[in-house]
Amino acid sequence: MLSLLDIVGQDSAIARLQRMYQAGRMSHAMLFVGSSGVGRRTTAEAWAAVLLCEKPQTRPNGDRFKELPADFPLSLACGTCPGCAMTAAGTHPDLYLVRKELARYHEDSNVRDRVMQELGIDVIRSFLIAPASLASARRRGKVFIVTEAELMSVFAQNSLLKTLEEPPPGVTIILICRRGGELLPTTLSRCVTVDFRPLPADFIRDRLRSQGMVDEQAAFWSAYADGSLGRAIRLAGRELYPVKRRIVERLAGLPKEGDAEFAEDLHHIAEDLAASAVAEAKKIDGAELSKNLASRQATGELLELIASAYRDALALATGSPRPPAHADQASAIASLAQRFGPMGLAEILEQLSELEEAIWRNVNPRLVWDNVVITAASAAPLHLWT
Repeated sequence: MLSLLDIVGQDSAIARLQRMYQAGRMSHAMLFVGSSGVGRRTTAEAWAAVLLCEKPQTRPNGDRFKELPADFPLSLACGTCPGCAMTAAGTHPDLYLVRKELARYHEDSNVRDRVMQELGIDVIRSFLIAPASLASARRRGKVFIVTEAELMSVFAQNSLLKTLEEPPPGVTIILICRRGGELLPTTLSRCVTVDFRPLPADFIRDRLRSQGMVDEQAAFWSAYADGSLGRAIRLAGRELYPVKRRIVERLAGLPKEGDAEFAEDLHHIAEDLAASAVAEAKKIDGAELSKNLASRQATGELLELIASAYRDALALATGSPRPPAHADQASAIASLAQRFGPMGLAEILEQLSELEEAIWRNVNPRLVWDNVVITAASAAPLHLWT
């Protein structure tokens, strides 16, 4: 079982939890906010271990957390009691991991047969609200960790409001979300927000190297992943590096009128990524991930990869000290910077952002990629229709 002391890069978040706990101001509803892959869920599970431990330990902080005094009493799970053993094994009866994939275990066959595109009211009612009202099995309270809370439907969030505001005694609810603004204001107002920072690029690069990744690729993914180790590992595992190399070279050599073949290639790459995501969800959870959702997410990932090349070019064109993600393709980035200049690059990035929003408005993916290529080649205005 991972201890709070073992978590890297989130000292500020953990120090805040410790301060609240020591002061007796621990909230029963918390929102862990930050990018995926930075340690939100790991911290939530390690904190749940503290709350559910049957022999919790206290030790002086020493020099572990710089934001806390040396003599601050840290509250930690013992790691040896039956509760800790069950938490480590993922079998603790009072620890609930609530996620959209639980729909496949719902008693209603109609819910089980739905594709997993959102975290719906049926899952929230059956796997959070209902068990929260039952007595704790180990008499240490209950902890509910809701992953991808931003996918909760409006109905799901509204159904949860009363439980967030007045939970049964001993119940703690931790919502894990990318950005607080993706939740309803009524949900936000009932939670204490704990912010999670991006992880250092050097830490991510060293971790990727330790897994056998060559330096060039490790350097790119650590810079590109915006402080998310999980994202770096996930994207690197899809063998996207050769793909990104080809894409950046194509971007640098695009004719002003665009390239229909390149647009078609991008569409097929996105669809292949979506198919892999669906197959991975099936393998891990035995569940049917929505092909529509997977396609939109894959298109968004590929758009972000393209935008990152133009951000590097803009940084170069403006003399920004921001380290480039695509340092391995410096000549291609320099070509984009010289071709478009700061104003043109800023316009391209703005339009790519609009295109990323468009994929969630049921715009035909092929039309999106046609516009991406025209925009990337010339910063020409968008011409989208549904």
